[in-house]
Amino acid sequence: MRIGVDTGGTFTDCVILEDSRVRIVKVFSTRDNAAQAILTGVRQLAGERQEPPLEIVHGTTLGTNSLLERRGARAALVTTAGFEDLIEIGRQNRPRLYDLNVRREPPLVARPLRLGVEERTDAGGRILRRPSALALRRLRETLRRAGAESVALCFLFSFANPQNERAVARELRKLGIPISVSHEILPEFREYERLSTVVINAFLAPRMGAYLTSLQRQVGERPAPAREANRKPRPLPNKAAPGRVYVMQSSGGITTAERAGREPVRTILSGPAGGVVAAAWLARRLGFRRAISFDMGGTSTDVCLIEGQPRTTSETTLGGLPVAVPVLDVHSVGAGGGSIARVDAGGALRVGPESAGAEPGPICYSRGGTQPTVTDANLLLGRLDRDHFLGGSYRLDAQAAADGCADFLRRHARNIKTLSDLARGIVTVANANMERALRVISVERGHDPRDFTLICFGGAGGLHAADLARSLGIPQVIVPPSPGAFSALGILLSDLVKDVSRSLLQVVPNGGPCSHRQLAEFIRRLDQHFARLEHDAREELRREHFSPELARVERCLDVRYVGQAYELPVAFTPDFPKRFHDEHEKAYGYAHAGRPIEVVNLRARLTIPTPKPAAPERRPSAPGSAARAVVKKIPVWFGSRFHTTPLYDRERLGPGAHLRGPAVVVEYSSTTVVPPDFALNVDRFLNLVLTRYAP
Repeated sequence: MRIGVDTGGTFTDCVILEDSRVRIVKVFSTRDNAAQAILTGVRQLAGERQEPPLEIVHGTTLGTNSLLERRGARAALVTTAGFEDLIEIGRQNRPRLYDLNVRREPPLVARPLRLGVEERTDAGGRILRRPSALALRRLRETLRRAGAESVALCFLFSFANPQNERAVARELRKLGIPISVSHEILPEFREYERLSTVVINAFLAPRMGAYLTSLQRQVGERPAPAREANRKPRPLPNKAAPGRVYVMQSSGGITTAERAGREPVRTILSGPAGGVVAAAWLARRLGFRRAISFDMGGTSTDVCLIEGQPRTTSETTLGGLPVAVPVLDVHSVGAGGGSIARVDAGGALRVGPESAGAEPGPICYSRGGTQPTVTDANLLLGRLDRDHFLGGSYRLDAQAAADGCADFLRRHARNIKTLSDLARGIVTVANANMERALRVISVERGHDPRDFTLICFGGAGGLHAADLARSLGIPQVIVPPSPGAFSALGILLSDLVKDVSRSLLQVVPNGGPCSHRQLAEFIRRLDQHFARLEHDAREELRREHFSPELARVERCLDVRYVGQAYELPVAFTPDFPKRFHDEHEKAYGYAHAGRPIEVVNLRARLTIPTPKPAAPERRPSAPGSAARAVVKKIPVWFGSRFHTTPLYDRERLGPGAHLRGPAVVVEYSSTTVVPPDFALNVDRFLNLVLTRYAP
């Protein structure tokens, strides 16, 4: 029994597939103990049935929130003597070039806990100096007295030869605390980015490890023997069936809870990754090569551009700190249903990035919230119906929202006259924030949004998608079934993935009468490097009780022109030099075909597929089916006034159903708003398809 779980700031979504049908449960997230909400949702889905061993596939924001809120371990840093302050020096890059009052965030490791070891490896991997046994014993004792809860170990050029790091790691593991070792987590060059990544891992490891260990214990973990790990599970004779926990990685694949606990840096964008995986799966099923995923939840909005496959990058930052492990190229903004409205010092209305979360939540949740949010604004405008939230199981308090917004007007926004003006202002500002995010991943990267389809999901996505599509000229919006739990479905659909890499830094033979033979020999050597890299990855899969022979391998190179400080990913094929020139011209507008190029990094992705559901097709409904889905008519604000608008029950809208706006479509996990200038059709997979037409 596999259950996908997406833990968000407001709701925890749990999803199960039964005969190709999706069944979901949404429960309020429990901030101080995320496992409590997960187990509540799992119990509601599983009920009292006799089931095979339970598997929970979990997307978590614990690492993200811990890093942003600086709530991690008391971590120490052990590095090559003389480089203890590299983590604080960083790069010369500044986010605001002309700001004379920049205040940098303090490093995750305080200066007294940054320790140097007298060791040295040169750039070619030759050991120049080995750490002495006495020095290592003193180092271990220093860390013990300092009360370190975790250690980041990162030596200069350890990616070329990790012998010194291994010797130090063996000694420090006697402390019995998590040790994050750079050649195990990120054996790549660029010392600052590697150091930052390993420090983040050490900062998160104790908390993430304890959380996942606790969750796994409560689920009932009992690891299967390697020879049985990939067989179909058999029902057990009692309800205390053992289970396994898997965790969504930022790169769009799942991994074991044990590895996620050791390397939590790979999960810092775990939550948004599930939605992107589901959007890419849906785009392929519908035949769209170009799509934009738009995930608006309670706390943030996450957008990603998809061209066949979502783009992956190894250059991202979180909380102002570089992270160099592979992540999906997701752009996030603090705009969600729980985003709080405020008035700034200049009197302008702002929305987010602060969020009311699940507790105290929006005012209309009646859980103690007192500050107006986007959800409250949508309720006041009639775009949310108080009687159909969460399928009618949770009634929204419209009067409390109105009273709270009126109090906000009296205290902070005297220039805004009415509640409807305030509500419209909140929605407009939130839409502007999300539109900027969509422009960052499309227009600012040379893509025309009019060439893409917007795949909209998240609990609040359907409320705003049509307005954003209008602003950007996007011709079509797709709202999948159960959009409020679509990210959890993506997590459930994700394959098991292991990403491995290593730096090479070798110039590709180019020119001369022997260039073809030299290039062929170079490619043969690359193939040998990949074979060793993949062998180690397969052995690790075997230790984690998987069958490595099931893994599908993708090989990729990071390539640049000699002398450049940045590189581009290129698939490893015999014609990879030509592919690089083509990609460079596409990305930067020019290429130098005769200039020597350099292979910087080797990257391999090993993927073990998981079962995918067949999306059932339905026959078109009889004429008039949309009319039979009308529940009631309500006043909804569009343009400059309230319009009498039909409210539709999505469960009653069959394939082929067609309607014109204005309309509001409600379902258990979300609400979709169809403005007057949009039409809605239901396709054969039960997706809502919104298109704009000329009134």
